Amino acid sequence: MMLNNRQQVLDCLNDLEIDYDMHEHPPIPTIEEAIKYWDKMEATHCKNLFFRNHKGNKHYLVIFDHQKQLIIKDLEQKLKQGKLSFASEKRMAKYLAIKPGSVSLFGLINDSENHIHLFLDKNLLKSKYISFHPNDNTASLKISQKGFMKFLNWSGNTYEFLDLY
Repeated sequence: MMLNNRQQVLDCLNDLEIDYDMHEHPPIPTIEEAIKYWDKMEATHCKNLFFRNHKGNKHYLVIFDHQKQLIIKDLEQKLKQGKLSFASEKRMAKYLAIKPGSVSLFGLINDSENHIHLFLDKNLLKSKYISFHPNDNTASLKISQKGFMKFLNWSGNTYEFLDLY
């Protein structure tokens, strides 16, 4: 398992025939830092949060527009999964093969046993293009809505679209 393997993501997208535009930039571990590099990239830029339940036996990836704010207590009530905590760096490495600051939809490439359930904001379905890090926070990849859905279905992970706000 290789951490932050951008080429693995690009190879997967190429194999799935998902077109992408890659925009390289300095390492940007937070949304606040990323915004200045996204100004010429017309896409819905996503915030990706990786959680575990209170027992630590279930893991969730929550994906939504970076401009929105989620309150964890409100999220817990909407998701009905009990108390949530951010997953540790060790869990990120184990399940997604990524480091903090690089959480991405594309980490699912490394979840071969489909341990992670996704909760996605339903507003993402309205986006023509969506962007994510390629498991490495030194670039952003823009993919189409069709490519996004193709990748989700290919991953084999369970997912659901919800009204998160």
